Amino acid sequence: MSQTPGPPVNGSAATATAEPAEPAEPARPVLRSGALMAAGSLVSRATGFVRSAVIAAALGVGSVADGYAVGNTVPNIVYTLLVGGALNAVFVPELVRAAAEHEDGGEAYTDRLLTACTAALLLITAGTVLAAPAIVAAYTGYGGAQAATTVAFARACLPQIFFLGLFTLLGQVLNARGRFGAMMWTPVLNNVVVIAVFGLYLATAATGRTLTTGQTALLGWGTTAGIVVQTLALLPSLHAARFRWRPRFDWRGSGLSRPLRSAGWLVLLVLTNQVAYWVVTRLATQAGQRATAEGIDGGAGFSAYGNAYLLWVVPHGIVTVSLVTALLPRMSGAAAGGDLAGVRRDVSYALRTTAAAVVPAACVLGAVAGPAMAVVFQYGRTGADDIAVMAGALTAFAPGLIAFSGQYVLSRAFYAMSDTRTPFLLNLVIAGLNAGLSTVACLLLPARWAVTGMAGAYSVALCAGWAVTAYVLDRRLSGPGRRAVWRSPTAAAQARLLPAAALAILLGHLASTRLAFLGPLAATGAGTAAVLAAFALSARPLRLAEVEAGLGAALGALRRLRK
Repeated sequence: MSQTPGPPVNGSAATATAEPAEPAEPARPVLRSGALMAAGSLVSRATGFVRSAVIAAALGVGSVADGYAVGNTVPNIVYTLLVGGALNAVFVPELVRAAAEHEDGGEAYTDRLLTACTAALLLITAGTVLAAPAIVAAYTGYGGAQAATTVAFARACLPQIFFLGLFTLLGQVLNARGRFGAMMWTPVLNNVVVIAVFGLYLATAATGRTLTTGQTALLGWGTTAGIVVQTLALLPSLHAARFRWRPRFDWRGSGLSRPLRSAGWLVLLVLTNQVAYWVVTRLATQAGQRATAEGIDGGAGFSAYGNAYLLWVVPHGIVTVSLVTALLPRMSGAAAGGDLAGVRRDVSYALRTTAAAVVPAACVLGAVAGPAMAVVFQYGRTGADDIAVMAGALTAFAPGLIAFSGQYVLSRAFYAMSDTRTPFLLNLVIAGLNAGLSTVACLLLPARWAVTGMAGAYSVALCAGWAVTAYVLDRRLSGPGRRAVWRSPTAAAQARLLPAAALAILLGHLASTRLAFLGPLAATGAGTAAVLAAFALSARPLRLAEVEAGLGAALGALRRLRK
C-alpha cells in the first residue's frame, strides 16, 4: 500500500464501490464493546475527578502543586515519547494481521513482540530515573528548593514508565482478542489508591505550603503504586482470555522489523508533540512564576492549565476512545483484506456518532466552565481566583474538543492501514501551530490570562490539523463514484450540528448565570440541562439522526432504571 497521501496505488474491487447514502453501522458486538468501555471510562473519569479534587485540596495550584504536576507528568511524557504512541497505534493492527496470517494464530509473534517491548521498557525506565534532574531542568526553569522537590517527585514517579508500558501492552493484547472492558475499568483502582494516599496526607501531614522529604516520598511513591495496581489488575482478564505469555528472544527473521518501522514514525510523531508540549510547559510555568512575582492572586501556571485540560478531555475519553478502540480491530481487518470501502464506512460512522455526543459536551464545557471547575476543584487551598483562571482555560479549550475527537478518529484509520508516516507529517501542522501560537499568547497576554491564550492556541491548532487530515484521508479512501469529503453525508450531518451548538451555548450560559446564586453545582446542572434541551429541540428540525438516537437510548435507560 502506498505510504504517501493520495489514492492507493493498488485499488481493490471494494475501493471502487459507490458510497451508500449513509455509511453502514457496525455490528452489535462493536456497539456493546463501545458501551462497556464508555461505562468503564465514565467511572474512571468520575473517580479521576475525585482524585484531582483531593490533590488540589492538598496542594492547591501554586508552586508545590506545579512541582508535583511536573514530576508526575514527566513519566507520561517520556513513556509517550519513546514507546506509548507506538504501542497504542501499532500493536492491535499487527496482532490482528498476525492472527490472520500465522498458522499458530499469531501466538509466537505476540510473545516475541511482548518480550522485545518489555526489555525496551526496562532499559528506558532505568535510564530516565538516572536522568531525572536533567529531564526536570529541560521542562522547567526551577532552581533551589523548587527544583529539588520536583526532581524528588520525578524520581518517585518515573518507575511508572515500565508499568504504564506493560499495562498498554497487555491491554492491547486483550483488545486484539475482543476483550475491551478491563483496560477501561482498571484505572479506577489507580484512582482509588491515589485518593487514599492524598487522603492520608491530608489527615496526617498537611501542615503548610512546603513538603518534607517524607511527605514528598509518600505522595510520589503512592502515585506510582496506583499505576502498579492498575497493571496487575489486568491479569485475571488475561487468564480468562487464555493468554499465556512465554518470553521469546528469537527475534531475528521473525517479522518484527515491520512494526519497528511503523513505530519509528510514531516516535517521531510523539517527539513533535512533546516539543510543542515542552514549549507549553515552559511557558505555563514561567507564566505562573511571573504572576507570583507580580503579586497576582490565583494560580496562573502549569497546574491551572493541566486541571482545565483534565476536565476538557473527559468526553473524548468516554465517547471517542471507547468507540474507536472497539472499531480498530474491525478496521484493521478490513484494511488487511484490501476493503477500503469498509474502512471508510467505519470512519464515517465513528465521526457521526462521536460528534453527536462530543459537540454537546463541548457546548456544556464552554457554557458552564466556571461553576464546573468550582464543583471539581474549589476545595482546600483552591480559591475563587484559582477557579477563574482554570475556567478561562477550559472555555478556550472547549471548541477544540470537536477537532480533537475528529482528529483521533481519522488518525486511527491511517493506523488501521499500517500507515504511520502520513499521520506524522500531518501532525506537524498541529504541533507547529500549538507551539507558535502558545508563544505568541504568552508574550502578548497578561500573566494571569497567559494559560487561557495557550489553551485557545491549542484549539486553533487542532481545528487546522483536523481539516488537513480529513482532506488527505479522503484522497486515500476515495475511488470512482465516491463523493469528496465536504460533499459526503457525514460532513453534512456534522455541519447541521453547528446551529444547534450556537443555540445550546447561549441557553446554557444564560441558565447557568441565572442560577449562580444557588451555588456551582446547581449552576452546572442548570446549564447542562439547557444545553441538552437545546439539542433535543433541534434534533428533528435539523435532521440530527445520531442525536435523536442517543437521546432515545438515554431515555430508554432511564425507563429501565425506574422499573
